[in-house]
Amino acid sequence: MATEGFQDMSGNGELDESSAHEVHVSPPTEMPEENSSATEAPTEPSCPEPDSFPMPQAAEDDVEMPADFERLWKAANDNPQDFTSWTDLLQYCEQESHVAASRRALEAFLTRYPLCYGYWKKFADLERREGLNIKAEEVCIQGLRVIPLSVDLWIHYINLLLGTLDMNLPESHPRIRSVFENAVQAAGLDFHSDRLWDLYVEWEKEQGNMRNATAVLDRVLKVPTQLYNTHYEKFKEHLNSHEPKEVLSPEEYEELRLLCRQSQKAERAEQAQEEEQERPPGEEEPATPDGIDTEELKQKIREQVLIRRDKVYQHNEGEVRNRWHFEDAIKRPYFHVKPLDRLQLRTWHSYLDWEISELNKDTKETNKDPNQAATEETEVTAQPQEGSEGAAVVHDDHRVRILFERCLIACALYEEFWTRYTRYLELQSVDEARAVFRRACEIHLTHKPNIHLHWATFEERHGDLHEARRVLDALDKTLPRLAVVLLRRVALERRAGRLDQSEALLQAAVAESKERPTLHAFYSIKLARLLLKLGRNPSRARRVLQEALEISPDNDKLHLNLLELEVSEDPWASVEAVQECVTRALAAPLASHTKILLSQRGLQFAEDYSSSIQSVLSVYEEHQKLLKELGGTKREAENGDEDPEKLNKGDDNSAVAASEQTPPTVPHVPITTPPPPVMGADMSTQGGYGSYSSWYQQPQYSSYGYQNTWNYNQGYYPPS
Repeated sequence: MATEGFQDMSGNGELDESSAHEVHVSPPTEMPEENSSATEAPTEPSCPEPDSFPMPQAAEDDVEMPADFERLWKAANDNPQDFTSWTDLLQYCEQESHVAASRRALEAFLTRYPLCYGYWKKFADLERREGLNIKAEEVCIQGLRVIPLSVDLWIHYINLLLGTLDMNLPESHPRIRSVFENAVQAAGLDFHSDRLWDLYVEWEKEQGNMRNATAVLDRVLKVPTQLYNTHYEKFKEHLNSHEPKEVLSPEEYEELRLLCRQSQKAERAEQAQEEEQERPPGEEEPATPDGIDTEELKQKIREQVLIRRDKVYQHNEGEVRNRWHFEDAIKRPYFHVKPLDRLQLRTWHSYLDWEISELNKDTKETNKDPNQAATEETEVTAQPQEGSEGAAVVHDDHRVRILFERCLIACALYEEFWTRYTRYLELQSVDEARAVFRRACEIHLTHKPNIHLHWATFEERHGDLHEARRVLDALDKTLPRLAVVLLRRVALERRAGRLDQSEALLQAAVAESKERPTLHAFYSIKLARLLLKLGRNPSRARRVLQEALEISPDNDKLHLNLLELEVSEDPWASVEAVQECVTRALAAPLASHTKILLSQRGLQFAEDYSSSIQSVLSVYEEHQKLLKELGGTKREAENGDEDPEKLNKGDDNSAVAASEQTPPTVPHVPITTPPPPVMGADMSTQGGYGSYSSWYQQPQYSSYGYQNTWNYNQGYYPPS
């Protein structure tokens, strides 16, 4: 696996690429009694369990640390998201060879960045150098629970066991084999898992278990890996270097031996007929003992074995060819905090799309012909498997999951891949999708809100409101004062029927944000909307907005929302309140266009609901004064560009457009009212009351992303 360095060291803790590819089997050595295999050994991770990984505890709290360590430690803990601070700390500890400092730094670092497999290896080596082999094993196991696809970490763990276990004990060999099986089960389908398979085969050969080595080679021949062709060559070499009886399973050997002997007999019968005429009378053909295989028979058996394996190899070669362009485009399959380029992200998405489409295609084909998979499986009998429909689907689904897990190593800091994986798993198992959410939010993306919000929505959708609250509460503590989180909590309580809790959350937010006027106004509007629309308490909503205006008198959104509240009340009782609201806004330090808009709305309300013409005319005159003071420039801007050349050009274009279209026939309607005045002109010379009808034809004023502040009266002010 490739690595990337800070100086000579990668973000995964590897020194260079060549050392990462070296595979060796350490010879067994005699261990002290306290570290021998007689001691209860840790349990190997038989399957990925990355949800939690308690670090091995070390009593180093009372050890005095160097001053430079304390300085670097403080820098890393003050900003735990700064990856460089952590690598500086770890590099210092490694250079100083301070065991207690190194252990403390590695524990803290791997809690935040558990996908850096190289540092798990360094941690295990640290414990082994101190003679703490059991702790070294625990470190490897904890690392493999977090990153079970790490071929390097599996090999490191296996080499650790080979170098520390007493191989003379009867339980040592089964334990090593069990670890190998766990390794190939967890990481054997990785495209770069060749070294792990090779190590397994060589270990079985060293133990003299040639049949087991053959079985492992049979399995890897079906796995599309980068060095797939070398596995086939090694299988040929293995087969030709040993007797067929030693390397084949008894069932396959007897089957092929019987087949080849029958073929031999048929050939010899034909040959005997030809030779009988030349043989002297009375001389018989020398017989071959039944229990002895001739070299000719052995060679025929080998040929039949290769014929069967060649079919598997050809199929696997096609699988490799299908995946090769995806794998070749992936330049960084390991974890790093540096962002990936767009091409890499698109490659992962495309790879996942292809693998899932292959799964769907295989599932459809299997449903059409359920016996096809079983027929293909019987072609290789060295590793008999159940050729059932369900087994084929599960195997392919496992391949999709492995690809997702690989993707989430390289793209661990990208929310889009985590959410995609949860969507895929949710259709099959809610618990598995929940486990992925927990892994993403509690380990890798603790400070990214979107994935947490998706998790809360997921839990609410599946009826677990308690867990949804817990997720949002935890996010609110991690990222305090984030408005979207608070609003999601308010909405959750509202949907659960707990309006008192929604109100309490907004009231607390209003109280805590008084030092931030814009945020205070935002929460005040939200609280007022809740009290008015759901609480049916306009007086409390009015009081909330009025108190907010005392803090932020220049906030136009507060004035607009208060006006909308007033106009939504009983029109016979709210005329004075509306005019009071408009008067307060006109006296506030607001922009000119906002004041004009508020005055227009007040005038429209008076026109629609006032009980006397005198009050309407009074409001109208006040509006005229405001237009004279503030509206001249605004009116000209709203009427468009007054450049004569541009106007003439526009007229020409309009004429051309009009000539191309045939206007509909409209019956003549006599004009009974004067035409509306030109906007921006002096209203006193453009007619009197009644000519303001087009002033309020203004676009709705948007507030904090809402099309209409209150969503009442959608047709109250028609857009211009």
